[in-house]
Amino acid sequence: MQKNSLFAAAALLVTVPAAAMPPPLPEVEGKDAATLRAEMESGQLYEGLMLSVYQDRIGRLDDYGPKLNAVIVNLSQTEAYAEGQRLYDERKAGQARGPLHGIPILLKDNIEAAGPWATTAGSLALKDNVTGRDAPIVARLREAGAVILGKTNLSEWANIRSNDSTSGWSAIGGLTKNPHALDRNTCGSSSGSAAAVAASLAPLAIGTETDGSITCPAGVNGIVGFKPTVGLVSRTYIVPISHSQDTAGPMTLTVRDAAAVMSVIAGSDPADPATREADMRKTDYVAALAPDALKGKRIGVLRDRIGGRADIAALLDAALKQMEGLGATVVEIADSRKGLEELGDAEFEILMTELKADMAAYLAGLPTKTGPKTLAGLIAFNKAHPEELLWFDQSLFELAETKGGLDSKPYLDAKAKAARLAGPEGIDRLLAAHKVDLLIGVTNGPAWTSDIVNGDHYTGPSASQLPAVAGYPHLTVPMGAVQGLPIGVSFIGPKWSDAEVLAAGYAYEQASRKRVAPTFRVGVAP
Repeated sequence: MQKNSLFAAAALLVTVPAAAMPPPLPEVEGKDAATLRAEMESGQLYEGLMLSVYQDRIGRLDDYGPKLNAVIVNLSQTEAYAEGQRLYDERKAGQARGPLHGIPILLKDNIEAAGPWATTAGSLALKDNVTGRDAPIVARLREAGAVILGKTNLSEWANIRSNDSTSGWSAIGGLTKNPHALDRNTCGSSSGSAAAVAASLAPLAIGTETDGSITCPAGVNGIVGFKPTVGLVSRTYIVPISHSQDTAGPMTLTVRDAAAVMSVIAGSDPADPATREADMRKTDYVAALAPDALKGKRIGVLRDRIGGRADIAALLDAALKQMEGLGATVVEIADSRKGLEELGDAEFEILMTELKADMAAYLAGLPTKTGPKTLAGLIAFNKAHPEELLWFDQSLFELAETKGGLDSKPYLDAKAKAARLAGPEGIDRLLAAHKVDLLIGVTNGPAWTSDIVNGDHYTGPSASQLPAVAGYPHLTVPMGAVQGLPIGVSFIGPKWSDAEVLAAGYAYEQASRKRVAPTFRVGVAP
């Protein structure tokens, strides 16, 4: 919808607080949720017009123009105005619901939300999966006043269908484009959530991660992404891969916004045994932020994971110098790759075995009577629908189907080995041996050229595996760019150190301000 249509719709559909008509359209590009909230509370910003502008941006940048393919479904113009009017009325009546009142948020489309939208995981097999129920984290967001603006594209089945997949592609949503260079990949699997926030289609989004699926897309798209401690956030009514490693988390423009979302979504859920300690462990993550949070901290640098990229090493060196200026002591760690090959093998066994069991449990529990109810059923569905297998196979699905149950010896051995190598002999060992409080690494390399025929060819650095397998918190914050392509810096801490990790990232972010706005250029000049 064009601007003149927005003015007309505003005049017809809502009662705006300003006397003059039509009201001015608010500027939302690059604004974080904290800024929007302050403007609404001061009366500078009206919820109805703000929501309509985000809806309009989705139309102009996602459906047309650059055609990012980041959003699968979203509120209509009429729905956006009506929701904004209702929230404005509540605020004026002194009934603001919570810290996210009126703030739009997008959900990765493997997270259920009550209403008319299906939860598809990007697959045609779930295109009619309208469950009518909110995932507990969605219920928490609504209770805090957030507006569920829509659902985002993702790497189909969260990148667990094939070894040869292209991140950001799904049969439902097509290929998500990177707003910093449209020919470049978004990483995955929370591809649409990252691209949407980077392009200001919403100030907030929720992603999910099993290993790198929040942090890599956030880093590649130049935003903040936070993977919390596994067990801090409920996974109920989220399409699963692995109960050992899955978690949802915020994808935002700033660390403060990530902390605000965490303060809302963290908490215990009786239906998710992993969260039994969450109510005791959660805190006010915004209140824990401080610009001097790095003062007196010892930070261990995972430099041996960068490879031969001098340009990335230069960005990391600049970031470390900034952290030293904030009072941190930098400790170089040369042995962070110990046991990684063994860890990778164990992780893979866990993911394949849990995929078979967890997916069957999720599908069997759906209220919809149609569609596959087991992993074998999904495999059969894909074979019967060639549009699903047009670009890549389902080799990982097929391998997972051959695995035994959760009581099988290979799985139990892998669980024990992975827990040991990632935790006590991984992150815990590095922290203790080097007497450091946090680990610092490079989140990602520059976004690679999307190749839907041959699949991903990512070769850059990554810091995701240890915290993913251990279930420990991992935050990525923009660190700069190479050829205009964003690079993130990772902050990793021990289990339940979510507040400390967020605070450290906040201190660096406030001093560095390295986030760059996307330019929607066609490609990167050689």
